Amino acid sequence: MHIRRLSLVEGAREATGTAVIIDVFRAFTTAAFCVAAGARDVVLLADHEQALAMKAADPTLFLTGEIGGKPILGFDLGNSPSKIDGLRLDGRRVVQRTSSGTQGVVAAAGATEIVLGSLVIAAATGRYLRGRNEVSLVAMGTRDGDDHGEDEICAAYLEQLLLDAAPPQPGISLAPAEQWPDWFPRRDAELALEVDRFDFALPVVREDGLLIARPVFA
Repeated sequence: MHIRRLSLVEGAREATGTAVIIDVFRAFTTAAFCVAAGARDVVLLADHEQALAMKAADPTLFLTGEIGGKPILGFDLGNSPSKIDGLRLDGRRVVQRTSSGTQGVVAAAGATEIVLGSLVIAAATGRYLRGRNEVSLVAMGTRDGDDHGEDEICAAYLEQLLLDAAPPQPGISLAPAEQWPDWFPRRDAELALEVDRFDFALPVVREDGLLIARPVFA
C-alpha cells in the first residue's frame, strides 16, 4: 500500500487513490456522532446557502455546521459533538457544512474514493481501508496557523494501522474549560479524543450530484 500524507484544502486537491479527509476538531467527529444517534447518512456541502435551500425544500433534514467555528443561522445545531450526544436522529438525513472538513471532501475531486476520518472511528476506518493500493491521508485545518495538530495525530495513527504497526496513543493536552468559547466547549474536544469510540467507517458516495457519507461497519 502506498500512503501519502497531505494537509489542508490544497492537500485534498492533490489527493489520489482513496482520500481520507481528516477533521478531528470537529467536523467528522460530529458526523460520526450524528450516525451514532441514528442518522441514515450525512450530506457534505461546501456552501451553507445550499444547505438552507435543501432544508426549505425538505424540513425533515437536520442541518449542522459552522462558519468560522460558530453556528450558522438557520441550522439546527453548530458543529458540536457534545450537542449531538444524546439526541435521537433516527432515520434522518443530516446535511453538514464546515469551514474545513467538508471543504476538503468537496475539493478531493481527483480521488477515486473518499472516506471521512476522525479519531472516534479510526480503527474501523483502518479496517475499511484494507486492500487499497493507494491512500492519501489529508489532515485538514485552517491556513491561518498551525492549528491542525490533532488531524496530523489522527493521520499518523491511521498510517500505523495501515502499516500493521502499533499506533501511538494520541496525546493532546486541553486547556481548562473556562478558556474554551461557548461555540467550542471543551467537552467537544474531549469527545473528539475518544479513540475508536465507534465501530463504523464513513465512506462517501456520489448520488444525485451530492456527496453522501454512510456508515459501513468494519
